[in-house]
Amino acid sequence: MTDQEDRVAREREEIVARIASFRATQQKFERDRQEYYDNTLGNAWSGFQPKTA
Repeated sequence: MTDQEDRVAREREEIVARIASFRATQQKFERDRQEYYDNTLGNAWSGFQPKTA
């Protein structure tokens, strides 16, 4: 490989690593949001007492 090909290959590897890191971070945020939503909604529903006629 030439120096330019090596440089391009390293840059592509760096881009792939950055994208993987970004996706992992986004998935963590999604899990955190879902957990927060589940806990908040769970607390709201547990305090809800439907009126019986």
